[in-house]
Amino acid sequence: MYIAMNRFKIAPGFGKAFEEMWRNRKSYLDEVPGFREFHLLRGPSDETHTLYASHSVWDNQKVFEAWTHSESFKKAHAQAKSPEGMHLSHPNFEGFEVIL
Repeated sequence: MYIAMNRFKIAPGFGKAFEEMWRNRKSYLDEVPGFREFHLLRGPSDETHTLYASHSVWDNQKVFEAWTHSESFKKAHAQAKSPEGMHLSHPNFEGFEVIL
């Protein structure tokens, strides 16, 4: 298995809007061979930001990478329009091969 995560630093006051954006977005992941599951995670908050992570589980890294070049990926990410000031930086991607 392969786990793909993006970490997002979201500015104070934008957390609920960020969550709603993900909640209302059509992901098209159910159309993708090798996709297993998705979670949006809310982490710690401080005076500068709240940490979020998108967490998706795939059969392997190859099917995840194929998805990033697919029409489903383009359609899902075309909807990702955030209000100005929501993101403090670009998402930080991390990919993990499941060992155990």
